[in-house]
Amino acid sequence: MTAVTRLTGVLLVVALAGCGSAAGDVDDAVTIPARTPAPAATASSPAAPATSATSATSPASTTRRHRFVWQVRPATRATLGSSWRPGCPVAPAELRIVRLTFWTFDGDLAEGDLVLNRDVVDRAHRVFATMYRTRFPMRSVRPVTAYGSSDDRSMAADNTSAFNCRRAVAAGPPTWSNHAYGRAIDVNPVENPYLFQGNVLPPNGRAFTDRKRAAPGKIRRGDTVHRAFRAAGFTWGGDFSSPDYQHFDR
Repeated sequence: MTAVTRLTGVLLVVALAGCGSAAGDVDDAVTIPARTPAPAATASSPAAPATSATSATSPASTTRRHRFVWQVRPATRATLGSSWRPGCPVAPAELRIVRLTFWTFDGDLAEGDLVLNRDVVDRAHRVFATMYRTRFPMRSVRPVTAYGSSDDRSMAADNTSAFNCRRAVAAGPPTWSNHAYGRAIDVNPVENPYLFQGNVLPPNGRAFTDRKRAAPGKIRRGDTVHRAFRAAGFTWGGDFSSPDYQHFDR
């Protein structure tokens, strides 16, 4: 598993002026009990590569009360690192880095960073607030720069991410992915793999290709996460001819 940033005290929702509302639509503060160390990663819960990430996470070690965090700040060429380069379809000024609270598979609270286009920040806020309220678990929430901006490495680590200036993984002429605009979000890629031309992406998501069976972190048609994304105006990749269960975009 990836490391997590220890949460301390009562955290308030903050928004950058002009970057979208940060008004919370979640339950009151929750009490988090002390946790024991998480078990070692397995094939279905891979560890992220050791790297200097933009954000890290660590389980809460004491009993504290916490609130959902959604903090928005501008992105810059420096903070985007290798995920952005000249010629990308959006400028760094059009992107925002959001620090958010999420639940881990061990039932701990963690913080992570998501890079989004400024025009979807408010919509994504509603979705991730719902995930927090319903305790939907995520393995990791880190910018793809933590994985050398490799989509394959980020997926294999079960990392939830959004912006990455890359081409679409699809048949036909080369075109920009919606990730290159910061308008697409991939959630728990191992539990929600992409089935493309007989391949399972990431390969360690093969155990989750049966979508009839429920599992923690898995997204299925009509469930709470699917409904939250749809209500916020996102399209689900699970409806594509080559199902991409991790993928939501505007």
